[in-house]
Amino acid sequence: MIIAQTNRLQLSKITLEDAPFILELMNSPHWLKYIGDRNVRTVAQAEDYLKERTLKSYDTHGFGFYKIQLKDESLKSIGTCGLVKRDELEYVDIGFSLLPNYEGKGYGFEASSEIIKLAKDQFKLKKITAITLPTNTNSIKLLEKLGLSYEKRVKPFEDDEELLLFAKTL
Repeated sequence: MIIAQTNRLQLSKITLEDAPFILELMNSPHWLKYIGDRNVRTVAQAEDYLKERTLKSYDTHGFGFYKIQLKDESLKSIGTCGLVKRDELEYVDIGFSLLPNYEGKGYGFEASSEIIKLAKDQFKLKKITAITLPTNTNSIKLLEKLGLSYEKRVKPFEDDEELLLFAKTL
């Protein structure tokens, strides 16, 4: 199900059929470095991850992460972008990830801009946040370009790792 389109991209709901792509994405170098190893090593584990996280979020919140596809004839899946409500954070946050060959081409900004529009117009959110490692300079630049501002350092998860929290009023 298509949820948004840009000149170059199509954003669609993720399904269990996307498990091989999700497996590839979750084991890409920047996912492992900046998001973390989720110990997803097989298509079956990717399916379980999707059931427990992405598909559950659609049912519970009405939103979640969406696959980013090129609108050319290939409709190749190149990344994910979306909204997640984490128990550890007060507001819904935006997240994004791309396969290595598609980083630095403006796709993250293009997809995230559409997600922010959906957050405001369709999901009626008043504020969104984002969290990132202090060392993830590319994410920080993208968040700032999207209009999110640094608010504070947080340690929302059990690993006690300090993250930067950005926010934007919609």
